Amino acid sequence: MKDNVILCKSMDFAVRVVNLYKYLSDEKKEYIMSKQLLRCGTSVGANAHEAVNGQSAKDFISKMHISLKEVGETEYWLTLLTRTNYLDAEQSQSIIYDCIELKRILTAIIKTTKAKID
Repeated sequence: MKDNVILCKSMDFAVRVVNLYKYLSDEKKEYIMSKQLLRCGTSVGANAHEAVNGQSAKDFISKMHISLKEVGETEYWLTLLTRTNYLDAEQSQSIIYDCIELKRILTAIIKTTKAKID
């Protein structure tokens, strides 16, 4: 995992999401949106890890696409939590930047893999 950028970054991202979930549920007493955030935010890395052990290139691409979709959903929940004042812009800015970075990496991985199998 040390040499795999997406696995390392998605694990770090999941840790941030778990810590944010704990903050939202303990400090802000917000349980519904934060649970959604937890589910999709931790799913990014889970699907990336599963992709690495995929049965084929198409399976790999499919799992990476799921990771990409989960990042998009995570970004949605973060934006909603910010717009409903559970998070302020400063609190959400850094983790939203992580979403954008993960989307770029995942998109590049998917495009590169598709080019190799076409």
